[in-house]
Amino acid sequence: MTSRRSALARLGAVAGTLGLSGCARVLGSASDGVDTGLPPNPHADSLPARQYVQGPYLPTDAAGNDLQPRYRRVLLLRLDVDPSVEAARTVERAMRTVEAAFDWRGDGLFHLLAWGTDYFERIGELGRAPISKPRVVSRTDDPALLSFDAVLVLESDVPSHLSAVENAMFGAATTLQGQPVDHPLGDVLSVAERRTGFLGEGLPAKHADVEGIPAGALSADDPTFMGFFSDRQGTQASEDRVAIDGGRFDGGTTLHVAHLTQDLDTWWEGLDDAGRVARMFSPEFDPAEIADFGANVPFTDAVREHAREFDVVGHHEKVAQVRREGEPLLLRRDFNTTDGGHAGVHFLSLQRTLDHFRRTRRAMNGWYVRDDSEAITDRENNGILNFVDVQSRANFYVPPRDERAFPLL
Repeated sequence: MTSRRSALARLGAVAGTLGLSGCARVLGSASDGVDTGLPPNPHADSLPARQYVQGPYLPTDAAGNDLQPRYRRVLLLRLDVDPSVEAARTVERAMRTVEAAFDWRGDGLFHLLAWGTDYFERIGELGRAPISKPRVVSRTDDPALLSFDAVLVLESDVPSHLSAVENAMFGAATTLQGQPVDHPLGDVLSVAERRTGFLGEGLPAKHADVEGIPAGALSADDPTFMGFFSDRQGTQASEDRVAIDGGRFDGGTTLHVAHLTQDLDTWWEGLDDAGRVARMFSPEFDPAEIADFGANVPFTDAVREHAREFDVVGHHEKVAQVRREGEPLLLRRDFNTTDGGHAGVHFLSLQRTLDHFRRTRRAMNGWYVRDDSEAITDRENNGILNFVDVQSRANFYVPPRDERAFPLL
């Protein structure tokens, strides 16, 4: 009996001989009346054109900070068939099934489908793509430099929504929120790696029984394993800032995905509040001031002066050195994880160009302050570098929504 997957592969080979230029854009335009053989997207008029846009759909706290979804799932994918018009139709139908099942908001589901360096290499377009293979950007880490065909990022305040989507797209479920799943992503893609995690008050303490966190270190108020907030508006690039502006990739963005493990025994048991504040933010701050940082962190531009005076520099003050017009270059969607039984962070960042990520990471390295204090090394007293290790890196391109099925074909 011929499997659906093998049939798709044969269709892909036939379609490949016919030419596929622009198939992603045409498929995404079904709601505009273009005859693509696909049903109209039922939510096309209410969804943002940029897949990564969440800001207008999120609640905020009293200071105006976005309250990001509390649960995350990252599915790193391999392509199992040749790129083709038929495979692109399957991908687009699958994504529309997900969109039809949930509202675009925190208690519904945010999702994006991005394409990796393996995919662009597979179609012979890596040199033209807005991404490149990941690089080692720190001499203190030796990460695995990974390459995938695609990634599906899922975010929700309701953890069962994440499981439901994964089971419908790649598992045995045949319905999603009561609707039939006739064209799952699993017909053309398979899950190579799966990453999970959480963000927000109460969740780190509930997941603290893993390697890397001393017993009793976290309170129910801590939003991250290191105890501090990570997403003040003033420490994030805007969604407009990270959009590619003009050209073939207009409206898209780049996505960096890294896995960091954390070893926090010394963080919690070897440092006092002032020591943690100095390394996370800046030694210029008193711990009592942190609670008053509403939507921003008011740094002075004095990293090297702080190195000479305090023999320590802060993480946030270092990365603030590469802001443009007062705004960071990265829009972070990072979150804590206990994958592998170890405390960690899945670091997801969106940026207009991967060079913006590399520039920000080089600023975080803090090599330029080592000459200002003998106490500061590549890791010691150098922000949070002594408490994190990068395990892997991978890069992706996030197309606009109407080009998410096989971009550049």
